[in-house]
Formats: sequence, C-alpha cells, structure tokens
Amino acid sequence: MWMFIISLIIPFLIWGPFFPDLIVSLSALIFLVYVIRKKIFYYFNNKVIIIFFIFCIYCILVSILIAKNTLLSFESSLFYFRIGVFACLIWHLIEKNKKILNYFYNFLVICFSVLVVDGYFQFFTGFNIIGLPSSSFRISSFFGNELIMGSYLSRLFPLLFALFVLRKNSKFELYYIGALFVLIDILIYISGERAAFIFLNLSTLFIIVLIKKYQKFRLITFVCALVLIVGLTFSYDKLAERMIWDTARSMGFSKETQHKYIFTPQHDSLIKTAYNMFLDKPIFGHGPKMFRVICKDEKYAEGLASCNTHPHNFYVQLLAETGIIGFSFLLSTFAYVLYCAYRQFKSIVLSQKRYLTDYQVCLLAGILITVWPLTTNGNFFHNWLMIIYSLPVGFYLHSIYGKNRKNISF
Repeated sequence: MWMFIISLIIPFLIWGPFFPDLIVSLSALIFLVYVIRKKIFYYFNNKVIIIFFIFCIYCILVSILIAKNTLLSFESSLFYFRIGVFACLIWHLIEKNKKILNYFYNFLVICFSVLVVDGYFQFFTGFNIIGLPSSSFRISSFFGNELIMGSYLSRLFPLLFALFVLRKNSKFELYYIGALFVLIDILIYISGERAAFIFLNLSTLFIIVLIKKYQKFRLITFVCALVLIVGLTFSYDKLAERMIWDTARSMGFSKETQHKYIFTPQHDSLIKTAYNMFLDKPIFGHGPKMFRVICKDEKYAEGLASCNTHPHNFYVQLLAETGIIGFSFLLSTFAYVLYCAYRQFKSIVLSQKRYLTDYQVCLLAGILITVWPLTTNGNFFHNWLMIIYSLPVGFYLHSIYGKNRKNISF
C-alpha cells in the first residue's frame, strides 16, 4: 500500500505541487523516524547524501545569518532536506520489494499515454477533452494555464526509459512503447516549451551514445520523431514562428535586433541582475528565496525586466542566493555526471566492461537535464521541480548502494 501511495506522485504531479509535496513531506518524516528507530543509518551514510545534507545545512545557515528576511528564506531552506530523505526512501522501498518499480513504470506509461491522447486532441481542436483551451497555440493538456506539460514529459522521460530497459518486454510492448516514444518527442516539441525540447534532445543523445541494448530502438524512434517534427514545422506557421523565428529574434539573431541576449531580453535582464547580486556577496550570497526581494534594489537591477521570483537559471540563482559555496554543490553534481559519462564512453571505445548499466545511464540522463547549465529553468527550490528531480536520484542511489542492486529487474 505504501509503495502504491509513493508512486501516485507521478499522476499527482499533473494535478499540481500540493499533493506530491504532501506525500514527499509526510513519507520523508515517517521514513526518518523509521530509520532512527531501526538504526539503519547506512541509507544516509554515503557521499551523495552527506554532501546534500551539508548543502541543506549551509542554506539554513545562510538564511539565518545573511538573508534580509529569515522567515521568507526559511520557506526554501528549512525543510529542503526532505528531498534527500525521500530519495533514500525510494532506495529503501526498491530494496524491500521490487514491485515499486512496476508501480512507477505503469503510472508513467499511463500518464504519458493520457497526455499524448489529450495533448494531440488539444493541438488539433484548440481545447482538451475536459474543455481547457490551448494558449496562443501552446498546448498544456491538463496543466491548464501552467505551460509545463513539456517540462513534465521531458524531465520524467529518462526515468520511464530507465524502467523500460529493466523489463522483459513482449513484442507488443516494444511496439507500443516505440510508438509512445515517437509521439512524446513530437508532443514536447509542439508544446512550444523550448527548454523542454532541449532537455529531450540532451537526454536522448546522452542515452543513445552510452547505452547498449536499446540503442538502435531509441535511435530509430528519435529519428522518426525528428522527421515528423520537420514536417509539422513546415505545415504549421505558428509552430515554426514559436520554435524557430521567435527564438532567433529573442536571442538577437535577426535583422530587426542589434543586441545579443542570453535566451531572451527578459531572461538576459534577470540573469544580469542576479549576477550583480552575486558580485556584491560572492561567497555566501543573499540567502535562499531572496532574489525576489533584492532584485527590486536599483543598484542590482539591469534591463527592463530585472525582477521576478527567480532568475530562471539554477546556476545564476544559486550564485545570487547562496554564493560560490552553494553554487559549487550544483557544479560538483554536473561534474560527477560528466565524469561518469566519460568513464562509460571510454569503456565503450576500449571495449572494456561497461562502467554503467543501461539503467544507470538513463537515470544519469535524468540527473543531467536537471543540472544542465545552458538553458532556462524554474526556481531551484520550487516544490514541483525538486520532487521531479529527486525521483531519478532515489533510483540511482539504489543502483549504486542497494544490497540487491546487481539483481534488479521486473
């Protein structure tokens, strides 16, 4: 029952952040009490979790000692540790009963399938099956005014692939998942979410280069999707306008604009404002959740849209809010993923035993798109996002530390 409830996070993430965060918070608290009572501290006694907890403690200290508004800053930092505890809970549940892998896989397949049907219905009719309209030719399915359907699909796609490679798939399932992959790739593109499309391409290339068993399978589905995407782009002017010409104009690569921008003029303004904040307090930053407060100060503001709840890039946000020290935690995660990818690629080239399993490669792809620096992001401390990027971490922790990690399949 408990495993089923945890896996309900997948459909609840479509509903919004409240119920997933409630599940994460309560289950993390219960698991923490369970660990203390049973004295099974080995879940927390590894480099990954220790470093994460150090980061959490650091953020709390910055909130107390540096932040202008400690209570507001605490909203981001005080209970952030629950994400690490929740990741360890997933590790624990997989170790106890591999049935949870089946729950997560089935919910992912069901949710992705429903979004595919509903998303294409909205694309062709202008509204989804419950009457929610598309917004300026951008489809969002059940997410409504929150234009994050592409983000949901692209960020969870590596986890779906990771669980898929563990299964003993029937011929019917191979055909179904292959068709689903093609439709998902296209749907992410027509959602109009450029960052989500970048995440999809990045994780797909990472997986294709580094896995073995389903390499051709994913390559074929991806190429098929790209061919259809080209056809759709030429068929729908608004799609081409959003994904190509508007992107070029926003970044300054057009005859009408003389200036080059980081992503868009709005993002450029936010990022430069955050950078000015970092220069003022480069070591410790201004405190978690303080960008929205301090960006109003004229000595930091730059450009016409200098203030928002966050600067829309994880690295710049951490530089402004937690300084070089906080930034180094995220950068070290990125460096770790690149190091693992290098080891895997080297083992492939030298025809040695592979450093990572295909399952681990897919999970690392999910972590890679979380820590990828060259794109726009949401708020690093946002509940919805941090739950999504904690999921592959829990599975990956089990794959490297779990007692039954070498015998995992379902």
